[in-house]
Amino acid sequence: MNSWFTRNLGDAMLAGEALDYIKALFLSEYAESDRAEELAVFVRHESEGRLHCEAKVYFSPASVVVAKAVGATPCKKPSSDGLGLVAGSELSWSRFFPGNGD
Repeated sequence: MNSWFTRNLGDAMLAGEALDYIKALFLSEYAESDRAEELAVFVRHESEGRLHCEAKVYFSPASVVVAKAVGATPCKKPSSDGLGLVAGSELSWSRFFPGNGD
């Protein structure tokens, strides 16, 4: 599967608990994976012109089990601009966003 997945967590100020849940689920599911650089969850605060920003979570294609467990939907690969790593190996930066200096 090559599709990324996304889930909008709504108001970024209230997304902490949902992010913690996603991280715990990710760590539980992939704790002993030998494909660490392919498994990652990222987050970005996006406002799209609105007053308040929303937290949008992006799941790498190999993280499909967790993505589906939290109701994420398929999407295009996100830009690395403004992304933060929620869970996964730091190696995932160079795997998914080569040349960005991350």
